[in-house]
Amino acid sequence: MATIADPDLRFTSLPHPTPTSAEARDAALADPGFGKVFSDHMVVIEWDEGRGWHDATIGPRVPIALDPAAAVLHYAQEIFEGLKAYRQQDGGLALFRPSANAARFNQSAERLAMPALPPALFIESIRQLVAADRDWFPDVEGGSLYLRPFMIATEAFLGVRPAKQYKFLVIASPAGNYFKSGAPAVSIWVSEYTRAAPGGTGAAKCGGNYAASLVPQAEAIARGHDQVVFLDAAEHKWIEELGGMNLYFAFADGSLITPPLTGTILPGITRDSIMQLAREEGLEVREERYSLDQWRDDAASGRLVETFACGTAAVVTPVGKVCGRDGEFTVGSGGPGQLTQRLKARLVAIQRGEAADEHGWVMRLD
Repeated sequence: MATIADPDLRFTSLPHPTPTSAEARDAALADPGFGKVFSDHMVVIEWDEGRGWHDATIGPRVPIALDPAAAVLHYAQEIFEGLKAYRQQDGGLALFRPSANAARFNQSAERLAMPALPPALFIESIRQLVAADRDWFPDVEGGSLYLRPFMIATEAFLGVRPAKQYKFLVIASPAGNYFKSGAPAVSIWVSEYTRAAPGGTGAAKCGGNYAASLVPQAEAIARGHDQVVFLDAAEHKWIEELGGMNLYFAFADGSLITPPLTGTILPGITRDSIMQLAREEGLEVREERYSLDQWRDDAASGRLVETFACGTAAVVTPVGKVCGRDGEFTVGSGGPGQLTQRLKARLVAIQRGEAADEHGWVMRLD
């Protein structure tokens, strides 16, 4: 869908009648977990077929008023992104590759027949929210301010067609560690469910993909595992991704494999960053199909030495054990491997301003 936006669009600041007290905020930030605590403000921008993007506001985080016939409730026109603001060494805040998030957001919008959002407006909306809620940054180990931009169809109608009205919003959540088990490496369950099929929405970051993962993820947790891994829909043998993360497989010969982006896997920004960092270290990184049988056999023979998952929320996470209805196997020592730890350390150091940003990935906010 075409993008229409007023080049002079400015944000209106709405006063907050009851902001959270400093005492209550500090109590919430002492142990924020992930996705449980939310800051005071949110961004809202409206879109309709005639005016394009308009009425940009930064104001109190409040419930969204929706007509019961709003298209998002019936036809699931909804997309989102996830990125973080990181504390830098000098105390300032910065984003990591927000332009890549803006581009992926528009790719998702195109797949779901939603209007594109100008990348500059995407980034400015995040700037506005971080400026309003910078006091919500948690001073915990690995802490960050997680940012959730999303768009929903708000037109009230019943009929299968693209909506003519949308809202774009951004909310913020102070975040600590993603995984709560405390284990040095995660355990994953091989699902018999399918996450995405060729021609579907697997490469889009839309809510429906995650709704489809809830039952298999619950099954994994009920069996004592941290995450679920999905196989391909056609042959049910090729590794695709976890419930919300991409995968890498590291071999004793110094090479890495990650499943290719064929339209059923989300093109992760952390995935792409890891690929570039690994190649800079002289590692051979191949995007190719890798089967569950290969994974099991290579782990048993010692050819495969590490497996790790990666994504914005969990960053880089080692996979220690893989279980399924046909049995289980351990990857390497069952704990974090040297390559996994090294790549994570390099990535985090760039994100937090502790290492040189040779790629121009870091965008300062102040």
